[in-house]
Amino acid sequence: MPIDSSQIVSKAWNYAHVLRDDGLSYMAYTEQITFLLFLKMADEMVKPPYSRPRIVPKNLDWESLLRLDGADLEMHYRTILEELGKKPGMLGEIFKKARMEIQNPATLKKLIVDLIGAEQWARMDSDVKGDIYEGLLARSAAESPKGAGQYFTPRELIKAIVDVMRPTPDETVCDPAAGTGGFLLAAHDYVVKHYGKSLDPDQKKHLKTKFVRAWELVASTARLCIMNLYLHGIDADPCPVKSGVDSLASDPNERFSMVLTNPPFGKKSSISIVGEDGDLEKEEHSYERQDFWTTTKNKQLNFVQHVKTLLKVNGRAAVVLPDNVLFEGGAGETVRRNLLKQFDVHTLLRLPTGIFYAQGVKANVLFFDAKPAQEAAWTKTLWVYDLRTNMHFTQKERPLKRADLDEFVACFNPENRHKRKPTWAEKEGKGVGPEGRWRAFEYDELMKRDKANLDIFWLKDKSLEDGEDLPEPDVLAQEIADDLQTALEQFEKIAGELKK
Repeated sequence: MPIDSSQIVSKAWNYAHVLRDDGLSYMAYTEQITFLLFLKMADEMVKPPYSRPRIVPKNLDWESLLRLDGADLEMHYRTILEELGKKPGMLGEIFKKARMEIQNPATLKKLIVDLIGAEQWARMDSDVKGDIYEGLLARSAAESPKGAGQYFTPRELIKAIVDVMRPTPDETVCDPAAGTGGFLLAAHDYVVKHYGKSLDPDQKKHLKTKFVRAWELVASTARLCIMNLYLHGIDADPCPVKSGVDSLASDPNERFSMVLTNPPFGKKSSISIVGEDGDLEKEEHSYERQDFWTTTKNKQLNFVQHVKTLLKVNGRAAVVLPDNVLFEGGAGETVRRNLLKQFDVHTLLRLPTGIFYAQGVKANVLFFDAKPAQEAAWTKTLWVYDLRTNMHFTQKERPLKRADLDEFVACFNPENRHKRKPTWAEKEGKGVGPEGRWRAFEYDELMKRDKANLDIFWLKDKSLEDGEDLPEPDVLAQEIADDLQTALEQFEKIAGELKK
């Protein structure tokens, strides 16, 4: 993170601590910053050198806030949020069901004047603004795991996934469970970085208005996503993010060249409805969809089926999934066998524990491509990279870094993945050996496994063989705590089912 943006994040975070004393959560604070940032940037854009058309009415704009203090300021800010939420396009989506959360007018004035008003946001490049916003989101997630953490994918992991997927300027990139937009922004930034100087006018317009498409069920999360996109220069009407919509409920009849997503963790699925008051109302149910291979209440299996529907022929997907999707029987086996036959399922990345804010998560990234219909199976070889065995990460002491994924990216060989070379072999050799983390499995071998189980591992866990190879006590304690947390959550679900 550049020094100027890190300083602004620190400054913003100092206000968060003040507001926490007033009873405001970190995520609510980040949301309030979102509103004020938008108003300030919109104000900057109507002035030279930009001189763009006004998108915020004059009586509801940034300057109208600067003229007021005390109760008048509080009342006017409340009016701004309410009125802008009625507007069409991205503007209305950003302020949809926005609420006034800052109770102290003096604190609101300080935020306006000292934090937001002190910077010229439009002059910063999108990377700096993105750093600032991502910094706030990351801190929110770290400080409040039950807030941002439930939908916050480690950004270093996202970067590695995008580095191997290599989006081009002509892609349409979709995330059906967008959270705060991490995958979409990484894909957008990748194109800007690698193609920025050679983009023609049509490609620039496409990148700004049609490159990304997303769904996000929770309105407050969708708002953060939309603002995040806006700060990175994405400005489309209609809004590219559908807010408050359960993406699993139906086939959107849109197809995309790339799907990048980390669907919410949790096995049970439910038809989710957002009530008039903005709250979620859930009815436990399975999705009856003609385009699905099987009907199940397993949310993750439904997302896999949904993603395969979203892909154009020759479209590509990378999906973060928990372990149960790889080994579960019944509907799980049906989904896996169909996916392996009808799609080219070419890569599986086994992720280490300790990298997500949600505790006890054991997850993977599954990469597959859509193909035209044919009798023969499309999957020929599944390549598995094991980043989990004998790897120990924690959120604070040893967070996952992009460099930790360098070998995976090199093994993936995005330049030509049909010329991959394993690093695993039974016997030690040149560049290979029994400790190799990259190994290939043929289609016939996969289909012979019990239930077409893809939960594949071959490395020996050193901690089971030699006590001296145990991780540090704090890491071990955290891993035990994570396992206990997972077990407790499973028991709670069972207890809940027994009460029904």
